[in-house]
Amino acid sequence: MRTAERSNAVKTVIYVVLAAASVTFLAPIFIVLMNSFKGKLYISDAPFELPNIKTFSGLENYISGLEKTGFFSAFGWSLFITFFSVIAIVLFTSMTAWYIVRVKNRFTKVLYYLFVFSMIVPFQMVMFTMTKTAVDLNLDNPVGIILIYLGFGSGLAVFMFCGFLKSVPLEIEEAAMMDGCGPIQTFFMIVFPIMKPTAITVAILNTMWIWNDYLLPYLLIGSEYKTIPVAVQYLRGGYGSVDMGAMMAMLVLAIIPIVVFYLSCQKYIIKGVVAGAVKG
Repeated sequence: MRTAERSNAVKTVIYVVLAAASVTFLAPIFIVLMNSFKGKLYISDAPFELPNIKTFSGLENYISGLEKTGFFSAFGWSLFITFFSVIAIVLFTSMTAWYIVRVKNRFTKVLYYLFVFSMIVPFQMVMFTMTKTAVDLNLDNPVGIILIYLGFGSGLAVFMFCGFLKSVPLEIEEAAMMDGCGPIQTFFMIVFPIMKPTAITVAILNTMWIWNDYLLPYLLIGSEYKTIPVAVQYLRGGYGSVDMGAMMAMLVLAIIPIVVFYLSCQKYIIKGVVAGAVKG
């Protein structure tokens, strides 16, 4: 009986801790949503109060933010860069990981450790030389930045794909080749479908990173091809003034697509992370 009571007490504590953690993570989103419907003069004075008859501004902040930031243009560029960057990362890193795992020699071993090493190099350490090199190679545009994201996103993706592929029996691929499949057919018809959980996890992690990234688009493509994080920063006026109402509204619009994407794919995250960590 004591064991059962102790087990129930542990479960209760776990639920309380998880509930507290959920509130902690969701509170900032709720505060931003709440303040997006308040007049900008009241946000700083009472940021934690619900909108009332006096402070409620309706959709005024959203209309103002859309006009000032060119949000739809920024949304289009963010969607273009994020979509094709994630596709490139998932496709090329999965093929690279397959080659590293199945072709075992000194070259692939060194290549693997180079990808792993790239994960511990901070972006700030290379951002100035990277920016100069990107400009010299004419990569300071929406297409060029996709290649830059591919480079920065490859380390973790290759690591996860390699970890997963080491647990996939080689006999499956040998059977496909005996049936007449070439390497390309074997990869796309047999190997890649097996890697689906890890591929979706890699896609989710990189989508959240690229969609919310501010520094790299700001350094490379600046104001000519504004992404959403860069466009939101243009709500900052001279002498440090900020249109908080419009900024809160634009942050809500920026959050919605990534939250919807995450919720639709979240069931694959744990499965993919665990699968990719079976063998390191």
